[in-house]
Amino acid sequence: MALPKRRHSRARGRKRRTHWTITPLNVIECSHCHEFRLPHHICPACGYYDGRQVLSKKEEA
Repeated sequence: MALPKRRHSRARGRKRRTHWTITPLNVIECSHCHEFRLPHHICPACGYYDGRQVLSKKEEA
């Protein structure tokens, strides 16, 4: 296994870790019920996708 001959500076280690950030979820508003949903997914609240109903919402007993 390779071992470093010299210690890496803090700046060098931090430069390597600059891309370790967490990106926030990209959510959009449903055009039918105005709830937030993921793009290119069926709305979990109303079941609509692309302006038409794809899933029927089950009624609660």
